[in-house]
Amino acid sequence: MASTLFDCISKIAETIIANKDYLTELDRAIGDADHGINMARGYTEVLQQLPQEEQDIGAVLKKTGMVLLSKVGGASGPLYGTAYMKAAKAAAGKTSLTTQDGCEILQAVIAGIQLRGKAQRGEKTMLDAIIPACEAYCAAVKAGQDFSGCLDAMCAAAREGTDYTASIRATKGRASYLGDRSIGHVDPGAASSLLTMEAVRDFYREQMQ
Repeated sequence: MASTLFDCISKIAETIIANKDYLTELDRAIGDADHGINMARGYTEVLQQLPQEEQDIGAVLKKTGMVLLSKVGGASGPLYGTAYMKAAKAAAGKTSLTTQDGCEILQAVIAGIQLRGKAQRGEKTMLDAIIPACEAYCAAVKAGQDFSGCLDAMCAAAREGTDYTASIRATKGRASYLGDRSIGHVDPGAASSLLTMEAVRDFYREQMQ
C-alpha cells in the first residue's frame, strides 16, 4: 500500500505541476502570482526525495510534508506541509488504509490547517474546499459507499466549495487587502486542494481499470 501511496503522491505532483500556470494566474488576481510556481517547485522536490520502498504510510506522508514545508514558499508551504504531517500522524504505522481511515486523515488535515492558518470555513481559503470535501467523504463512508463512491462525493463537494470561494470576500492572507475586489476570483489554495483531491480520485480509478 505504501508503494501505491508513492504512486498516488506522484500523480498529485504531476497534476499540480501540469496546472502551475493555472494556479499562478488565479494567484495573480488576488495574491503574489506565485502559488502555482511555488507548489510546482515543492512537488518537483517531493518526486526526487520521496522514499519508494517505505512501507509505513505515515512515514511517506511525513516526508512529503517535510519537503513541502521546506521547499514551498509563502503561506502555502507551512499549510500544505502541516496538512501532510497531520495526515502522517493519523496514518502512523499503517501499511494499508480503510475508508474510515480516510475520514480520520481528512479531519486531521483540517484541524492542522485551522491551527496553523487561524482560518475557518467561509474566509476564502483552502478550507472552503477541504471542509465540505471531508464532510461529504465521511457521510459517504457512514452510508456504506465503497472507496470510489467516497472519493466521488469528496471531489464533488470540493469543486462546489472551490467555486463558492469566487462569491465571497477574502478575510485571510494577502487577498484580504483587496476587500470586496477579491470577490469574483477563485481562491488559489482551494483550487490546488481540489486538484489534489481529484488527482487521488483519478489515480484510484486508474488502479481499478
